[in-house]
Amino acid sequence: MPAPSVHHTELSSRLALLSGEGAIDVFRRAQRLERAGRHVIHLELGAPDVGAPPHVAEAAIRALRDGDARYVGVAGIPELCEAIAADVRSRGVEAEADQVLVTPSAKNAVFYAILAAVEPGSEVLVPDPGFPIYPSMVRFAGATPVSYAMDAGNAPDVDDIAARITPRTRAILLNSPNNPTGGALGNQGMARLAELVERHALVGITDDIYTRLVYDLPYAPSLAAFDGARDRTLLVDGFSKTYAMTGYRLGYIVAPRPWVEPLLMLATNGHTCVAPFIQRAGVAALTGPQDHVRTQVDAYRARRDLLVRGLTAIDGVRCAVPDGAFYVFPDFSALLARHGMTSAQLADRLLEEFGVATIDGTAFGALGEGRLRLSFASAQSELDEAVRRIGECVAGLGTGAGSGGGLSAS
Repeated sequence: MPAPSVHHTELSSRLALLSGEGAIDVFRRAQRLERAGRHVIHLELGAPDVGAPPHVAEAAIRALRDGDARYVGVAGIPELCEAIAADVRSRGVEAEADQVLVTPSAKNAVFYAILAAVEPGSEVLVPDPGFPIYPSMVRFAGATPVSYAMDAGNAPDVDDIAARITPRTRAILLNSPNNPTGGALGNQGMARLAELVERHALVGITDDIYTRLVYDLPYAPSLAAFDGARDRTLLVDGFSKTYAMTGYRLGYIVAPRPWVEPLLMLATNGHTCVAPFIQRAGVAALTGPQDHVRTQVDAYRARRDLLVRGLTAIDGVRCAVPDGAFYVFPDFSALLARHGMTSAQLADRLLEEFGVATIDGTAFGALGEGRLRLSFASAQSELDEAVRRIGECVAGLGTGAGSGGGLSAS
C-alpha cells in the first residue's frame, strides 16, 4: 500500500516580515563557545546581573501558595493598575488606574500599541540605531518603518524627526533613554517633539523601559507628560530593567481613555490576562522599598564611567558617556576604515578569537555601522578584562594576530 502523501502547509507571507534580535543570536553563539570549554565575557545581553529584590520574589511565591493563579481581569488586578498609575504620576504623567493595561512584557505592550495605532500603508518613524523589534513589528502591521537618526549626544534627533514627517506618517516610536546608545532627550527636546506630534496629528508610542535608569536625574522625561502629546501618546513600560525582573515578563500600557477599550479587546484576543502571582510581584516592586533601584543605578554609573574611560584610552576608539540605560555604543569607524573592516567583522573577531560577546551596531539599524553595543550590566572585573581584550584585538588588526584571549579551556 503506498505511503500517504504529505501535504506541506505554506506559512503566511507576513511571517517573513519579522526579524529577530542580534543579542539573542550572539548569545547562542557565545554559549556554543562556552560548551567547547572557552571563557566568554557576555556584554551582549541587556539584562541586569542581579536578581529581583527578595520582597518581589516573595510576593510571587506567597501569591502562588495562596492559590492566586486563576483568571483575572484583562486590564490587570486593581492593586497593580493603581500602583502603575501612581508611579507614572510621580514621573509627571497624568494617569488613573482605568487607563492601565497590564501585559506579559513591555515588548508585548509595544506590539499592541503598534497594532492599535498603525494603518496598513502608513509610515511610522523609528529610531536608527534603535531596538530592532520596532521596525519588525511595524512591517508586520503592514506599515513602513522610516528611520530617524540620533543627534550628537546620541539622543533622538528632533530636527531629523521633523524632516522625515510626511502626509503618510501615522506614528512615532520613541525610546529615551535609547537602546543601544543610552542617549536621552531632555525637557526642551521632548517639548519640541510633543509639538510635532500635535501639529501633525501623530500617535506617540513611547517605550520608557529605561526611564528610571538615568544618572543625572531621578527619571528621564516622558513624551506622555508634555502638552500636545499627552492625549496622543501610548506609554509603554515594564519591570525587567528597573527591577531586574526579566523572566517575570511583566509590562504595561498607559493609554488615553479613548484607546482603553479597543486595547482591552486586543488584549482579550491576545493573552486574556497576565498571571496574577506575577502581577503581585509587580505590586511589591512598585510599592516596596526602592533601595535596590538606587543601588543598581549607582553601580551602573561606576561601571559606565570606568568602561568609557577604558574604551577611549584605546587608540582609534571614541565613546560618548550615555545618559541612561546600561549600554555604551563606542565608535570604531575610523579604526575600521583604516583596516577595511566592518563592525560586523569586528564583532565576530572579538567573539571568536578574544571571547568578548558584543553586538554589531548594524543590528540596530544601518546608522549603527562602525559601532558596537556593549552592556555594562556585568561585574566590574569582567568589564575590565573585556576592555583589555578589546585593546588587544584592536592592536592586532591588520597583522592577522589573534590571541584567543579567553578561549582557553575552563
